[in-house]
Amino acid sequence: MKKTIAGNEIDVNEEGYLTDASQWNEAIAAAIASEEGIGALTDAHMKVVRYLREQQAKGAALTIRSMGKSGVVTTKELYDLFPGGPLKKSSKIAGIPKPVGCI
Repeated sequence: MKKTIAGNEIDVNEEGYLTDASQWNEAIAAAIASEEGIGALTDAHMKVVRYLREQQAKGAALTIRSMGKSGVVTTKELYDLFPGGPLKKSSKIAGIPKPVGCI
């Protein structure tokens, strides 16, 4: 399905995750963050978002545990940055598919 966000028409699935990662940009990330109740994205948020995009491009499995061990952010910081579903929300903001382990 199509959705207009930050002045861009993007393709999303029924849960609002981008289905074409090439349509992502930082303006879209900021708009999704606002929709998800995150507010303004800080450098710490963007560090997580960029890491997720890099790992997704490599085909790596994304989990909260692997994020905590990555050195990018601790598990507690991940929960603080993206409350109410840290991996789910950060993945949506990063424009990548919802990780398999997220319900």
